[in-house]
Amino acid sequence: MRIHCCIDGKLFSSLPPLSPISLPSPKEIHLWYVIPNEVKGESLMNKYMEILSPCEIEKVLSFRRDELRKSALLARALVRTTIARYQTNSSVTPKSIKFRNNFHGKPEVDWPCSYNWEPPALHFNITHTSSLIACGVTINSPIGVDVEEKQRTTKHSILTLSRRYFSKHELEVLTAIGDPYIQQQEFIKLWTLKEAYVKALGKGFSGAPFKTFTIRLGSSVGEGFHLSQNSSAEASEIVVDPLDNTENLTSNWQFMLLEFASSHYVAICTEKDVKTKGDCNNNPMKLTVWKTIPFVEDSCVSGPDTVLKVCGLR
Repeated sequence: MRIHCCIDGKLFSSLPPLSPISLPSPKEIHLWYVIPNEVKGESLMNKYMEILSPCEIEKVLSFRRDELRKSALLARALVRTTIARYQTNSSVTPKSIKFRNNFHGKPEVDWPCSYNWEPPALHFNITHTSSLIACGVTINSPIGVDVEEKQRTTKHSILTLSRRYFSKHELEVLTAIGDPYIQQQEFIKLWTLKEAYVKALGKGFSGAPFKTFTIRLGSSVGEGFHLSQNSSAEASEIVVDPLDNTENLTSNWQFMLLEFASSHYVAICTEKDVKTKGDCNNNPMKLTVWKTIPFVEDSCVSGPDTVLKVCGLR
């Protein structure tokens, strides 16, 4: 697919409006996702290119393979259109949004300065595979999101990778699983949860290596990690157990593991016990999911036919 570069903005006089939406509540997660294979047409791709910054355009065009170029373009377009939907300021458009990186390289919105407007405490995180791209949004709480294909294959064996990256406890649990398919599925689920935690911390893999913490089920800490949908795991809480005394890792986080369209696992990690005015009951987090093709169509797909909760966030 050919993608043109249009920095001067003359290719299109205007972009279609985005459906506005209210900011998530402090106890709510919004998740937007796009299926790359469902986004078609050179004209639409060029509309997405139009809203990117010059640096983002350069990055997109640096990929030689068409599918990688398209994935990079859709990821940046999804982030920009998602944030712009929330109508936090009339001057904020997909193209006008600026970003900055924190000390460890995690992207954040660089809101414009204004004396009569206070920017929202909006947090976001992007994740993608070749077949699905997702962006999570929260208020007041950092968020980490990771997606993996259920049929993901690895060059090395599951246990070889587990010995290299996982904690001793996690390795023992995976080793005890005799069925190769179940072992593979549990490995993928565990990997997505660990990725989501590291991304929520915002410290990068070097700041929070996988071996320095363990993911467990809160209701079965002594039984190990097993997220089979045929077990009682669906009602269990997922917890993180830091293995060293460094302040880089904390346990004040909550997780949700989802299955999308029977083809992907999506893990979400947000900060626990975010205190909000009027919330005396410590209500659980609510999740709302949209499938989108930016500038074309949006569908709320939070129902079990598309999004199945595997474990976490009761």
